[in-house]
Amino acid sequence: MAKSASGDTEEKLTVAAVARRIGVAPATLRTWDRRYGLGPSEHQEGEHRRYCPNDLAKLMMMRRLIVAGVAPSDAAEQARTCKATVSLKKIVKELEVREDVVDALYKALQGFDRTFVETTLAHEIDTYGVESAWSDVIVPALFLIGEEWENNQKGIEVEHLFSEILKRTMHNRVTELKRPINARPVLLAAVGEELHSLPVYALAAALCERNIETYVLGARTPLEALSAMVSRCAPPAIFLWAQLPKNAEQKYWQKIPAIRPAPRIVVGGPGWDSVKCDEVIRAEGLEHACEEIAQALGA
Repeated sequence: MAKSASGDTEEKLTVAAVARRIGVAPATLRTWDRRYGLGPSEHQEGEHRRYCPNDLAKLMMMRRLIVAGVAPSDAAEQARTCKATVSLKKIVKELEVREDVVDALYKALQGFDRTFVETTLAHEIDTYGVESAWSDVIVPALFLIGEEWENNQKGIEVEHLFSEILKRTMHNRVTELKRPINARPVLLAAVGEELHSLPVYALAAALCERNIETYVLGARTPLEALSAMVSRCAPPAIFLWAQLPKNAEQKYWQKIPAIRPAPRIVVGGPGWDSVKCDEVIRAEGLEHACEEIAQALGA
């Protein structure tokens, strides 16, 4: 335990504990510290390295941006300016990575063992649900794939294979929905020229587990298509995904047709980090997005 600048007692985590919880190797944390200055903010020579909540918030953003396809140097620059704080209790609850499963998935993908990957994903989702499988296993595996590309410029074929398997797995979950609680489907889209749409499919599958029906517009959804769907379907909630900043624009909620009742607008993805989102709800993760959409339906 240590005292923060405000005098409050705050917990701290070791390098190994942080690595497990955000899904990277301890060596990666040391590299981020040495190369980008993303280490313990209060470390003193001769003491064990321990991370405070503010440090964790920066590391979480760093990992999230890299998974989204942002170059590590650019991700580090954004992470260093992160002002958010996060409790360790929340970190432990939301990002407890099961390393054995992540490692097994990653090795199977390297060997193009599609059957093992599909079976493992099905087991994880059946046992723990989409939301837990996404945060505990899928995102850490995606991070390892991205790290391999960054370090060695290898593995792009592995990323494409995993993406294709994930999309089909999530789509199959959505088709199992028989009796939705919502009369009008929720609208999900990756806006602009956004090609990274996996989280949209994961959200659709997670909402399906809550008996919420969705229309998934997928990648590269232009404003015109979004507006047409809003006019025709009058969705009770709309989720807009943008991983890259160039695709995050306020027009996607400001210029859609006005309908009654007005839909709840939820945005997600690191692309929105630099956009003023006071008029909408900024989801900080899959679980948060599910909760906001469920509340819009009165569920």
